[in-house]
Amino acid sequence: MSSTFGETGHKATSSRIRATAFASKVMAASDAVKFIHPGDTVAISGFASAGTPKVIIPALAERIHHTRGNGSNFTINLLTGASVSTETERLLAEVDGIALRMPYQSEATARRRINDGRMDYVDIHLSHVAQQVWEGYYGNVDVAVVEVAGITESGELIPSASIGNNKTWLDVADKVILEVNSWVPEAMEGIHDVYYGTALPPHRKPLEITRVEDRIGQTTFRVDPAKVVAVVETDCRDSASPLTAPDAVSEAIAGHVLEFFDFEVRAGRMPADTLLPLQAGIGNVANAVLGGLDRGPYRGLTCYSEVIQDGMLKLIKDGTVAHASSTALALTDEGIEELTANIDFYRNHITLRPQEISNHPEVVRRLGIIAMNGMLEADIYGNVNSTHVMGTKIMNGIGGSGDFARNGYVSMFLSPSTARGGEISAIVPMVPHVDHTEHDTQVLVTEQGLADLRGLSPRRRARLIVDNCAHPEFRPLLRDYIARADAQPGAGQTPHILGEAFSFHQRYIDTGSMRLS
Repeated sequence: MSSTFGETGHKATSSRIRATAFASKVMAASDAVKFIHPGDTVAISGFASAGTPKVIIPALAERIHHTRGNGSNFTINLLTGASVSTETERLLAEVDGIALRMPYQSEATARRRINDGRMDYVDIHLSHVAQQVWEGYYGNVDVAVVEVAGITESGELIPSASIGNNKTWLDVADKVILEVNSWVPEAMEGIHDVYYGTALPPHRKPLEITRVEDRIGQTTFRVDPAKVVAVVETDCRDSASPLTAPDAVSEAIAGHVLEFFDFEVRAGRMPADTLLPLQAGIGNVANAVLGGLDRGPYRGLTCYSEVIQDGMLKLIKDGTVAHASSTALALTDEGIEELTANIDFYRNHITLRPQEISNHPEVVRRLGIIAMNGMLEADIYGNVNSTHVMGTKIMNGIGGSGDFARNGYVSMFLSPSTARGGEISAIVPMVPHVDHTEHDTQVLVTEQGLADLRGLSPRRRARLIVDNCAHPEFRPLLRDYIARADAQPGAGQTPHILGEAFSFHQRYIDTGSMRLS
């Protein structure tokens, strides 16, 4: 094994465990993982690294490693909120400890196992996870491992830096292992809004969220004390989410987005000062857009999204953003330091919710979210592939982009126009894998420009996408394809040359470039 595994002591030492019934269950991580057995379905906390268990999973990986040496085939089915810390995913993948993974992954070792067919992976919309688990799509949840910031006198759990699916895990699991992390600031208590009113059809009720800052739940998790089999104390910081400074391409994309906002305001489709609530995916482009907002005329903005990145903290501190709602904090080391140093301030401007609420289609539609998400590629008609390289190899997963794209007021997909040093075009005749259909794509943006597809027929979409978004080096090839497809007898509503529709991808596979020469 290439990693050092964490360990803790047996005696309760933290004042964070204020309920005596839980204090008696404190033990070492190496003892706690004995409650996890081969073939178990294990649901763990964590969303974009924040709130991932710090010592239980390394201890489990060590246990699997040792039993594997004795000839045992020890694997688990792993359920999460979205991505978890890179170390967590890597350690379990390195020992081939994961039989099935759901709903999102973002680590290279696990990705290789999935693409090699050695790990089953189910890629689903994040808003669907809780209901599907409740309905038993993934069988029984044997163990939940959840990081919390503390346990109250009454036995309720104070969430840490993410909520994700933790409420569901605590409700449905047969056994619960808690990691009580004293590194999480005690002042984090109160930033969360945990809603217990969800139900399965036909008993659903409307979610009473009409403003981003509305709260409809409580600040803590509930758990049946009888299900808690172990409590492990930790004092470990979250893994930082890496982020590089926006480059010229990201800044150009952001500039086109901001010009679009100005256009929408002038057209009377968005409020002049506050726009509409924003949702942005993770990455440098999203941070560049947020940075541009800080330099623009808008103030009192709101955000209803999955994650909060460093750029959002700056917007809140500067007064550009009045309130941000998400399910997790995806911060760099500097962002973590900023949050923890000023948690009393940020607690009044941030709300963390379960992901079934942060990504809920009903709320997204009602609030009129401006959805901005990344993509790998789009085709000439606006179909988007955000998950599969060359149509077959999973990159990360669809995450929550579909939740927002299909239900948002405006659905935008952003990407550089090329990849791999210009060998790959992000605009292709047809995407070989579709995550978001042309019906869910309203605006495409690259550093080359912006294509507003609203109200356009397929042929007009194709011309606009190529002219505005494709890299100049690939435009002649794409224009030639469009012209020849359109000239075919019986070309139809959406012209394609079926024998050439994936020619860009095949050329890359054969030669290492989508260029003709």
